[in-house]
Amino acid sequence: MRGLVFVIILAVAVALSGCGKTTSDHNSHNSHEVERADSATDNTEAVWTLSADHPSPNADVTIKVKIQDDSGKPVEQFDINHEKKMHLIIVSKDLSYFDHIHPEYQDNGEFTITTQLPNAGEFKMFADYIPSGGKATTKSNVVTVQGTAPAAETLVPDLEKEQMIDGKKVSLDFDSLQANKEVNMTFHMTDAQTNKPVTDLQPYLGAVGHVVILSEDAENYLHVHPTEEKAKGPDAKFMTSFPSSGNYKIWGQFKQNGKTFIVPFVVNIP
Repeated sequence: MRGLVFVIILAVAVALSGCGKTTSDHNSHNSHEVERADSATDNTEAVWTLSADHPSPNADVTIKVKIQDDSGKPVEQFDINHEKKMHLIIVSKDLSYFDHIHPEYQDNGEFTITTQLPNAGEFKMFADYIPSGGKATTKSNVVTVQGTAPAAETLVPDLEKEQMIDGKKVSLDFDSLQANKEVNMTFHMTDAQTNKPVTDLQPYLGAVGHVVILSEDAENYLHVHPTEEKAKGPDAKFMTSFPSSGNYKIWGQFKQNGKTFIVPFVVNIP
């Protein structure tokens, strides 16, 4: 894999090479349950190992993430964070592909999962975890899937912030849109046929929903939890702040009738 450099909000730039190692990102938790890569430093690092240096599209690849301290000793205890010890977010370089999966803890600081990546090209992975007694942390890694990558999709802000997803009409509203300012973000859901409010959302990973936000260049990463976790709809409310101006892609994740659904939006932050 060729070297890649990703700069995380005010953080030290880290060269990413191969499928092996990264210590690039750190997350902080605030009172609004926002996890973001930021300028704080932590005392853990992630060592990434993939079963193939350059995986093939739509072929099984096993991802191992070993968490260790700054002396190289495995971190062995992790807090449960929204029902899981690790959340792994995978996106394509152009943000057209999104997945949220959960590696299993194998002991000795190591998490593992087998998955597939859908096409050739570059993908970025974000591992969210909380070492026991520590802070919510994110580490990232970049992997290249072999072959000829499809043409990149252009990220275009949605003028109408309304989507039709699985028989539901989902709108997204903000009380304001401005960089470095707290923003209230509300997903509102109605049944597409009856136009009645959706009031039977089920908990997804212990909450009414989860939101992942990435800047267009995948440098600024936010994992946001709801302000009212036990809500069942029609509104799912979140609070966050966008660290800089530019285009961002937002994925809202919710559950109804035992099925998880994802609602994507693109917004421009002045």
